[in-house]
Amino acid sequence: MLPAALAALGALTLGVTTAPAPAQAQASREACLWDGAGYRQGGTLYAGGWAFTCGVDGFGAARWFRGSGAAHRGGTVFSPGTGNPVGQFSPGARQPGSEWSDYCVGSQLIPGTEDVYELFVIGGALSWRSVGPISDWVFDSPVVRPAPTWRSSSMCYDGVLS
Repeated sequence: MLPAALAALGALTLGVTTAPAPAQAQASREACLWDGAGYRQGGTLYAGGWAFTCGVDGFGAARWFRGSGAAHRGGTVFSPGTGNPVGQFSPGARQPGSEWSDYCVGSQLIPGTEDVYELFVIGGALSWRSVGPISDWVFDSPVVRPAPTWRSSSMCYDGVLS
């Protein structure tokens, strides 16, 4: 009877040590979002002349990782770069800016269309942050270059866009 008990204990121990923790198991199945569409872990898409691969960050959350060099192939996704990213994009996604990205520095308007933005988690919230000039983005089908902003510096008051 003792050998059977030891075998059962060994099987139980083996099962505990090889089973992934619930958080790890969940993270490995978490999809990355791009323009509201889900992409599986390890999947790659192309946007703006770059390859982006879906993975997980150090905390187990879904994140896009940009390849080290430009991907010499056309875009495979539509990349609007506008609006609130919550529920639409995962961190690491990059987008050309639009009038939604306009901001003020003092009384000067900085048009959002002049930059490329990456989605970051800042203080627990998702936010687009400028990471480079718009010349870093390759506009190809199906992506259309955003229209110039309709705003002007007269809409800036002490650094606030009204």
